[in-house]
Amino acid sequence: MIRITASRVARNRVARWARAEWGPLYEAVRDPLVARRWRAAPMTLGAVCLTSVTQIVQNQSWGFQPVQNLGAVRAEDPLWLALLRTPFSLFVPALDLPVWGALAQILLVFGIAELCLGWWRTLVIAYAATLAGTLYARAGIALGPDSPLGLPAADAHIVDTGPSAAVVGLAVFLGWRYRAYVTAASVIVAIVVEVLLKNNLAGKEHVAAIVAVVLLCGAGKYVRGFRAAPLKGRGTASVSGSAAGRDQPRTTRTRHTTRTPPQ
Repeated sequence: MIRITASRVARNRVARWARAEWGPLYEAVRDPLVARRWRAAPMTLGAVCLTSVTQIVQNQSWGFQPVQNLGAVRAEDPLWLALLRTPFSLFVPALDLPVWGALAQILLVFGIAELCLGWWRTLVIAYAATLAGTLYARAGIALGPDSPLGLPAADAHIVDTGPSAAVVGLAVFLGWRYRAYVTAASVIVAIVVEVLLKNNLAGKEHVAAIVAVVLLCGAGKYVRGFRAAPLKGRGTASVSGSAAGRDQPRTTRTRHTTRTPPQ
């Protein structure tokens, strides 16, 4: 009996923690998904289709080079060319990884983000995270392998494609936005462990993506606080003004009437 009670208490604690951790995110996803079903995330479905088509095309003899010209980013490329290719590089699966992994990441993380944030915010955060990784690769190679943040010169030739940096950035942003702090911290810890165990370009780019998203979160919090400050000030002034008006004594006007004496 005591074991059953202890087990029930443990399950209740886990359930309460799960509701606190994922409850707001679950509600944000559920409402549009129930109302519109698959039509609630058109950008995500389009991204999955685009990634699938890109995978098929780049594995053809006639399609490999055009895909590389459109979406293959290398640190050795001119910066303007890398910036032009970076948006499409999100939807070019890495050749050395199974494509189903990229499709699952896009469908799950991009889908949740689109349901919660909208399609354009999702793309902005995804692009910011990917761009941070792209720019870090150049800075890391310039620092050299002797620096803790540096990269070997050979990494300049590595083709950098895929949605992984965007997925990591979106996961951290969603965890911060909907107070799933344990989930966001778990993603960060997993990436740090990846870098410690496998010190490669992809892992360090993921760290750069996390740093960029954390800065976005901090900037968003500052802007919301800055916008709320004048409203709070006007509200306080209005309340104090009305209170002052109530505290002021009322002045009464005395009506003087002139009586006519009787004749």
